Amino acid sequence: MSRRSFFSSSHAFLYRLSKGRLGGSFRGAPVLLITTVGRKTGKKRTTPLLYAKDGNRLALVASNGGRDRDPSWWTNLRHNPQAQVQIKGDRWTAKAEKANSNEEARLWPVLTKMYPAYDRYQRKTKRELPIVILTPSDGAIETSYNNHFITSKTKY
Repeated sequence: MSRRSFFSSSHAFLYRLSKGRLGGSFRGAPVLLITTVGRKTGKKRTTPLLYAKDGNRLALVASNGGRDRDPSWWTNLRHNPQAQVQIKGDRWTAKAEKANSNEEARLWPVLTKMYPAYDRYQRKTKRELPIVILTPSDGAIETSYNNHFITSKTKY
């Protein structure tokens, strides 16, 4: 198991065990768990990711730390857009899609303000870092984490 895989697995384990009290934020940015189905193996894979809320949707950056290939979770979602999402103790099913150009233009400044390293990752790679939108399959996200909604007044 790689060091990166060990970190993600350990993070997800502690997050689930504590309902997000451990691992629920990283450098001030909120963290969720996303579970996708492997496109080749059919196995469920859980990854901790930073996110921002956009109304009843969630915005993620498929950065892969600025590497020149997409992260596995995003490749899996392009093949099967259904995912399980967990924020703190709340879980639901969501559908993933790539943000359109208008959404990207609006969301990128908010996401980079929340986590400035995304700008460095974009400069580091030749690919455009996709912004992924998660829309709940069963309606609105009902949690008490409203401080992560994206508005013109959002402060990170």
